[in-house]
Amino acid sequence: QVQLVESGGGSVQAGESLRLSCAISGNSYDINTVAWFRQSPGKEREGVAATYSLNGGAVYDDSVRGRFIIAQDHGEDTIILRMTNLKPEDTGMYYCAAASRRLPTDRMLSPGVYRYWGQGAQVTVSS
Repeated sequence: QVQLVESGGGSVQAGESLRLSCAISGNSYDINTVAWFRQSPGKEREGVAATYSLNGGAVYDDSVRGRFIIAQDHGEDTIILRMTNLKPEDTGMYYCAAASRRLPTDRMLSPGVYRYWGQGAQVTVSS
């Protein structure tokens, strides 16, 4: 089993930055793909960024490319999402997710393929 716990959410002004962390515990060696998703009230959960645990390689949603960076710190067993130049439309509950499989790139931002999920961290961006 794998457990994921997010931290680092908060409220910021447009243009500011935030760093989200997701602590991994349990059988972390079983993880091959990690990702961040977000969900706003009344909307479906959407993929933001994903990467492979080994050998890097990241994919980003068009709405965040160039502003967000996903990384995995193997020494600390955490998944990081660095968010810069935040916009009000980035507001939502952010979830980290992990999968045992090395997912094909065209599935990495699909929520249905991830087995493990954190409880979420709220990000609010005001204009």
